Amino acid sequence: MRENDLLKRTFEFGVLVIKFLRTLPDTSDLKIIKYQLVKAVTSVGANYEEAQAGSSKADFINKVNISLKEARETNYWLRMLAALEVESIELLELINESKEIKNILGAIVKNAREN
Repeated sequence: MRENDLLKRTFEFGVLVIKFLRTLPDTSDLKIIKYQLVKAVTSVGANYEEAQAGSSKADFINKVNISLKEARETNYWLRMLAALEVESIELLELINESKEIKNILGAIVKNAREN
């Protein structure tokens, strides 16, 4: 996967999560989860975007690592929704995509540190 592909993928993932959240009810507990999830999922792509203009290798690694942390948080909140019995095929697909993005970002950080 080329880096530009991941830029597009993280952006589209953020859009899909936000659109999915719009379909959920506005209960007090879900409002909190939705707020946290939107912050985390948009930060995944934003930090990866920033990493592309890193001023150094260390800056690049730092920004990608922040993106990875936000991807982990995104995965957490999606799994929380599943545990709260927000059942849908779309949620399962989002959880799977969050795992894949998390794994890709983890590999990028690992490879950048080793090289």
